[in-house]
Amino acid sequence: MGRMPSFERTAVVDAARDVFWRRGYAETGIAELEDATGLTRSSIYNAFGSKRGLFDAVLAAYLDDVVRTRLRPLGGGDPGALEAYVAEMIDGIAADSPRARLGCLLLNAGSSPLATDDAEVRTLVSEYAAEMRSAIRAAVADRRPDLGPDAVDALAAVCASLVVAGLTLARADRDAALTTLASVPTTLESWGRA
Repeated sequence: MGRMPSFERTAVVDAARDVFWRRGYAETGIAELEDATGLTRSSIYNAFGSKRGLFDAVLAAYLDDVVRTRLRPLGGGDPGALEAYVAEMIDGIAADSPRARLGCLLLNAGSSPLATDDAEVRTLVSEYAAEMRSAIRAAVADRRPDLGPDAVDALAAVCASLVVAGLTLARADRDAALTTLASVPTTLESWGRA
């Protein structure tokens, strides 16, 4: 019978997430992962199969723990849900929260060289974007019941694009990220009104 791992998998994935989020997949070395997680190289490989296996576990946990947790309230009938979603991002970036300042881990992965060469990463990022657009569309429908389905679709596409742009800019230009995200409530309110 094999030996049971003597570490908490969730804690290891969280520690690795911070390194991958800050440095990116390609720039993260196994030694950095050893330092961050407290595991040896062999323990990482035994538990996750490879550095890539650990990265996949990080992305899956990020999607479940961060992204879906934040998307869940959108479309739940609260007309202010989208503004609250964006305000949380703005607050994190404005406060210079280390994680918020790094933008979105999935968007970062999707714009990295890894996505160019890896269909699995491209698919994961594409599915995440579709999930986010769907949630934002539901929130827009709740917020703007005066709009028809085509107008809701168009407004949701613009709002989702602004969110993606803001999260992408957060890493390089905090002020531009804040300005971009702050335009979501104005766009949401003024769309289709003369």
